[in-house]
Amino acid sequence: MGGEQFYALRDINLHITRNDYVAIIGPSGSGKSTLMNILGCLDIPSSGEYLLDDQPVASMDEAELAKIRNQSVGFIFQSFNLLPRATVLANVMQPLVYRMLPTSERQNMAKQALQRVGLADKLGHFPNQLSGGQRQRVAIARALVTKPAILLGDEPTGNLDSKTTQDIMKLFDELHREGHTIVLVTHEQEIADHCQRVIRLVDGKVAKDSRNDAAQRERLHV
Repeated sequence: MGGEQFYALRDINLHITRNDYVAIIGPSGSGKSTLMNILGCLDIPSSGEYLLDDQPVASMDEAELAKIRNQSVGFIFQSFNLLPRATVLANVMQPLVYRMLPTSERQNMAKQALQRVGLADKLGHFPNQLSGGQRQRVAIARALVTKPAILLGDEPTGNLDSKTTQDIMKLFDELHREGHTIVLVTHEQEIADHCQRVIRLVDGKVAKDSRNDAAQRERLHV
């Protein structure tokens, strides 16, 4: 920038295991978004190595990265990113289009994902007919439908009120107990408190990598 080098991340060394439940937390400008983009294969590191499900990402071309994003990563965004003119069912089916599956199979997979998040009765609704919490549940179902290796949430409760945030976090807690690997990028300590593990970034570096007390997390699950 202006002839100067700027390191969004430096000396990052992380190992996220299967069924881990991780919060990446830190102030604005700490590198959370850059790390999320790398974990989700939306960007590649300028140096070093990133393995996702034992596959080296840094050397992949755009077509290979797109395939990895579709098959191995389930994205959940703060702004939901739903197609406004598509039904709930069509939104959840969307990631399966690229797999060339029969329509009936895609519909069944999407219905199962929507049933898992408690929206089996909203298949024909459009996003503008849903509450914010319901839209986020659709986004979670869309992320689950491909059965990804990792669920990656970017401030997934940032646009929700406190009660709805609690409901969505309970859903993430349930998904983790069912065996899903979940990484949530957040600036809210209340969200991080739900996770098994908290990675705190400061100025592009890991300032702390710690485990949450199991008893504290269990109280949040009640």
